[in-house]
Amino acid sequence: MRRLLPFLLLLAGPALAQTSPIIDRTDMPNLTTGVDSLRLSVAGPVLPATAPPLSRRGANQTWNYAALTPTSQRVETFLPASTVTATSAFYQLTFGTLFGGVNRATVASPQELPLAAGGLLPITDTYQFYNLTAAAAVQQDFRSVGFGASLAGTAVPVTYVSQAQQDVIYRFPLSYASPADSSNSYFTTPAATATVGYLSQKRKRVNKPDAWGTLTTPFGTFQTVRVVTRLEDHDSVSVGGVSQGFDVPVTREYKWLAKTQHVPLLTITTRVLAGQETITGVEYRDIYRRIVRLATRDAATDAALSAYPNPSAAGTPLTLTLPAGSGPLTVSATDLVGRQLFRCHVAVPGKVLTLGPDTFGSFRGMALLTVTTARGTATRRVVRE
Repeated sequence: MRRLLPFLLLLAGPALAQTSPIIDRTDMPNLTTGVDSLRLSVAGPVLPATAPPLSRRGANQTWNYAALTPTSQRVETFLPASTVTATSAFYQLTFGTLFGGVNRATVASPQELPLAAGGLLPITDTYQFYNLTAAAAVQQDFRSVGFGASLAGTAVPVTYVSQAQQDVIYRFPLSYASPADSSNSYFTTPAATATVGYLSQKRKRVNKPDAWGTLTTPFGTFQTVRVVTRLEDHDSVSVGGVSQGFDVPVTREYKWLAKTQHVPLLTITTRVLAGQETITGVEYRDIYRRIVRLATRDAATDAALSAYPNPSAAGTPLTLTLPAGSGPLTVSATDLVGRQLFRCHVAVPGKVLTLGPDTFGSFRGMALLTVTTARGTATRRVVRE
């Protein structure tokens, strides 16, 4: 038996290793040191030719994304919710340990509102508040319980309409063997913001573990479980007297999770546009890397660009002022959901460019107009009435 034991262990070792990681609450942001700061690299939305297809699913897969190249980096920061709630009595009453109730938060992170039009209101210092359920809870999860932002110097909390309609990010334990789960959430900005604008969102989130295996990125090689999140959002926005309600194109997040990593090692985001699933974002956990930026160039273009009249009537021309010596350029416009309204190339522009009456077609509402030149890129919000 002693002679057989090493042989049996050798056979058992690979078999034991070939299992899906089981993600639990301890693999979420770790606040034992007070702050959890995680560096993420952002890559372009066009995957390298050597990257595996997103359709690769099932047990014991191998994904090699080592060829990803960062175009920028950001730091995802998580901190104890009490650190943020201590700055405002409104936050204390809404998300605090003593008064928060169903909105009690344990984790906070500087985050934008999850809305296509979230940047239209004059708000700053935005936070997302999360609750990570206690270890003794029968059903453990990691969920968003609301948001906070500063409006004219006053902290304004934004909560979901009920505990049953909070956004559940993950339910634990989570592994390849876990069934798909879903949540339906709904939040609105409070009446205090009505004079400057209004935002609301209804969301259906469906999480489905569809694969596990070995993931390689520039950050390293890890055993992971892949979760595909499907997001169906309906956003409503009212700013400056212009109101819109719209269904956001279906978004999918392909997320590779590993033990002790706190955030997905790789997230590839797609949207269904014109019936096609199109990659719109790629980011992965990484170390610090020196990246040459074009911020100065873009700043010069941004300073020179203007659009007038704004607002303008549908069926009338729109005039743009451009940086001197821009050279050939591209002008494009999208609505607040990201649907392209038009795209055109101008070979020899002057300092002023007029977009004809039919450029926007019959579109009415708020649009994002982007000018791309050899000297940089700039975007303006325009309203067609």
